[in-house]
Amino acid sequence: MLSLFVANPGQVLSKQQLTEVVWPNVHVSDDSIFQCIRELRTALGDERRQLIQLVSGRGYLFEADVSRVPKVAAPIRNTVGEAEAVDEQGVASATGPQPETVHILPSPEGDSAPGRKHFRLGFRSASALAVAAGIGAVAGLAAATPFLAPDLLFARKTPTVLVLPITAPGPDQQVAEMAANVTLRLTEGLAKIDKLRVLAPRLEAIPAQAVPQTAAATPSQADFVVSGELQMENRAWTLKARMSNSVTGEVRWSNSMSIGSDDTDVSLQQSRLAAGVGHPLALRINAMIDSGTASTATDRDQPAGGTKVVIEQAMASINRTTPERFQAAQAMLEKALAADPVNVDLEVALAAHWLRGIQMVWYDPAAVPATEHNARTMLERALRAKPNYIPVLDGYCRFLTATNQFVESLVACGKVLAFDPWDGLALYNLGISQTQLGRFGDALATFKQADQFDTPQISRWTWLLGAGLANALMDRNEEAIPWLLRSIAITPGTGRTHGVLAAAYQRLGRTDEARAAMAKTLELRPGSNATNILLPMKNVSPVYQESMQRILQALIDAGLPER
Repeated sequence: MLSLFVANPGQVLSKQQLTEVVWPNVHVSDDSIFQCIRELRTALGDERRQLIQLVSGRGYLFEADVSRVPKVAAPIRNTVGEAEAVDEQGVASATGPQPETVHILPSPEGDSAPGRKHFRLGFRSASALAVAAGIGAVAGLAAATPFLAPDLLFARKTPTVLVLPITAPGPDQQVAEMAANVTLRLTEGLAKIDKLRVLAPRLEAIPAQAVPQTAAATPSQADFVVSGELQMENRAWTLKARMSNSVTGEVRWSNSMSIGSDDTDVSLQQSRLAAGVGHPLALRINAMIDSGTASTATDRDQPAGGTKVVIEQAMASINRTTPERFQAAQAMLEKALAADPVNVDLEVALAAHWLRGIQMVWYDPAAVPATEHNARTMLERALRAKPNYIPVLDGYCRFLTATNQFVESLVACGKVLAFDPWDGLALYNLGISQTQLGRFGDALATFKQADQFDTPQISRWTWLLGAGLANALMDRNEEAIPWLLRSIAITPGTGRTHGVLAAAYQRLGRTDEARAAMAKTLELRPGSNATNILLPMKNVSPVYQESMQRILQALIDAGLPER
């Protein structure tokens, strides 16, 4: 938001404009804007609200003069703490790859009119402004500094993808309309991906739809072509999709997705079909761009087969969560990383695993600080190596959420969604941060969006738990129970979900069910009591803290020991 204000000084920006730019893939309420404005005013020392002004009925105005720094005589420090010389054009002359940076400096006295703020901007390239200004240069978000590593995407050719209409065999109009709507949703999702140019198809089955059209779009205009076929068989939709090199026709990616036609409404079926192929496609495109092979992709832009197998086995071993399975998965990942110590995918998987152990309270409290430090070190090293790689960004998003750095987490998780709008894990962590900042309505909308996409399916229990918790925090206990039961049906081994369920039952007067759910919580998390069952309260909002205290009382009433 700050970068947007700085780029448009003296111009009124509406709440809609702010929302569309700052949260392009997230459902947010006006409270998110108000909170962000408050945080910016605090960071800028704008207690009198003269720098960021509310223009009633229109939006917000950044009332300041903004200019470039033509010359910096002394070395300045970049956001990762290394000194660098700056030449007369304001361009860093340090050798080797350097982070792009933005420096927002208060002007010396006399540079601006009396009573008017003036900011001087020193930055190496305009492309850095949107990333660096809003993330850390002013607000001091130290945890976000790994994002300011070299942004390789800025220097690369933007790949172009042509999405062909998904075909539907036979004359069935219902299938044809379904295929057209899935094509539309897939195209719209891909068009949200940063650093990707998308050519949209003509969709004859839905001519009234307002679809961005490219009348003469042909494979020759694109680097890659996405195509697919949709079929209805045995009361289930099956979508097969692939991405091919537009010149050679070589298939660079393929996937399929099936969903029952009776379980959900048609709109949800369309969304999940598009997300089911869009999510792995976004990961594939991201890996290609990150490796610098956007126009000549090779198998080297994918994780090695052995790495993928190890990660999948580790995840499978904790799907039905128990401490024993957790330890087995950790040993598996540590062994693989010892054999391949520079493998970024393994580093991210192990760091995420450590964080899960912290969240599940499976580490001795004395070991938690060292475990957290190891996870941060590993993830920041991975970010320096691959600053725009989705698995790394996902891991860092989760780390910030798990360590109660919620404002920074909103930024980190938003960056994940800029590369993969269907990433349910990023949506879950975003929702958790919104929850603990007291934005329960925003959080519930975010969890519901993750459920709408349902990708990756291995993580679906998390956003179901999040939706149940958000409802419970708003005292909507009847609405919370179905979400929690769905989460438990997928992953029954987490005591936290049973605990929230116990509180919901207790507050509805269903005491027998509440006590049964609490007994399960204590079975899965022996030693739990009122002093240790809640998540850490560091950086949480008073609204969240008050709501959690009411839930805690319900847990005590359901049989949770007080000590």
